[in-house]
Parts: sequence; C-alpha cells; structure tokens
Amino acid sequence: MTLSGQSILVTGATGAIGRAICRALAAEEANVVVHYGRNRDAAEALVKSLSGRGWMVSADLSDKAGPQVLWDQAIAAAGRLTGLVNNAGIRSEVAVDAPMEEWQTVWEREMRINFLSAVDLSKLAIQHFRKHGGGRIVNMTSRAGQRGYTSNAMAYGASKAALINLTKSIAQSHGHEGITAVALAPGWVRTEMADAYIAQHGEAAALAGIPIARMAAPEEIGEITAFAFRPSQESLNGAVLDVNGGSYMR
Repeated sequence: MTLSGQSILVTGATGAIGRAICRALAAEEANVVVHYGRNRDAAEALVKSLSGRGWMVSADLSDKAGPQVLWDQAIAAAGRLTGLVNNAGIRSEVAVDAPMEEWQTVWEREMRINFLSAVDLSKLAIQHFRKHGGGRIVNMTSRAGQRGYTSNAMAYGASKAALINLTKSIAQSHGHEGITAVALAPGWVRTEMADAYIAQHGEAAALAGIPIARMAAPEEIGEITAFAFRPSQESLNGAVLDVNGGSYMR
C-alpha cells in the first residue's frame, strides 16, 4: 500500500530524521512539504532528491507567529494537506544552578519549538482536516518524555512528555472526525543532536542501557513514520510507538 494522493507537511525537515522521513514518504508516493528554519541549501537539496514530490517552505518556529506563517505557506504550496509531522525540535542544556533569567530563557525556547509550535500546527491541522474529510498527525516525541531525563536537559524531556499527552488528547477527542494522531518515541538516533552529545559525554554514555548496543538509524524512523500514515493503520490512533532498542519498555 502506498501513500499516493497524500500531501504531508514535515517540520524540521533538514535534520537527519526529517530528511529520512521526507524521503520515506516520497518513496511511498506521498507529496511532501519540506519545512526549514535557516538551512535553505539543505532544503533545496532535499526537495531535489524527492523526484518532483516536494515543496520547500521556511518559517521560524521559535517565533510565536511561525506556525501560522508555516501553515499558510504549506497550504499555498500543496493546496490541501492530509498529514502533519511535528518533527522540529532542539535539545538544550541548562543547570539548575544557572541564573534564573538563563534558566527561563532555555525553558521558554525549548517549549516553544518542541511543544508549542506543534500545538499551534495541530490546531491548524485539525481545523483544515475537518473541512477535507480527515487527516493524520504524527508527533516526534522521545524516550526522554516517558522515563524522565537528566537534570541539565529537563526542559527537553518535559516538552516531549507534553507532546505525548497532546497526541493522546487529539486521538481521543478528534478520532470520531477522522482525525487521528500517533506519537513516535525514539531513544538515541544517529543524528546531529546525538553527535553533539557524544562529543561532550562520549559514545559509551549514549549507548549505556541499550540492549542492542547501537543507536537507531534515521531511516528506521522514516520507515515507521511512513507506515503510520498508511490509510490501513487508522487503529494506531493514540499509540506511542517506542523505537529505543529496548532501553525503555512499558
């Protein structure tokens, strides 16, 4: 089964996971709206690799106005959307002992990009899907949002936990309208974010507690995301799919 006829907006599309998601969706014949923040060259290269199945749009999701700007551009490009992938995210560190102003700045930016932009885009998607016979939202959450997280990066874990709850709330509240939601909760994935962590803490720290002793590849996340958009997978509504190599099991 392919995704022919679907048009899906992917936020944060120029990162390793975003690129893999876009390519997996296009490989199954979906059209993809590629969102980028600053890296226009990477977005252009990605769209070219999608063999005519992509559009490129830019918006700053750290700005409160960003989600509306992004959505309007996406609709202008695609005409109609059937899906949304809230993939954009950052991971910042701030110590509990940091000055209050620094602490608040980090938390506010983390929540804005990782969670509140997804909240706003989900609102816009729900309203759009209601007019066009339904649609699906896939939220990129994290193992960190399920089991708690390190003190210096609590903002990241909290934002991902909130995204899981948002997914379940959409699934419960709007499933009867044909609007479904699924969350993916990866552990470590071999991305720029993982490389930055390894540079600071070492690979052994990242792999500690992963029974299969390796990080997931971005392509694994792309494949699962494409699977979650198949029309036959409507019953995944509300699911949180763990992709963590067995490092956290519920």
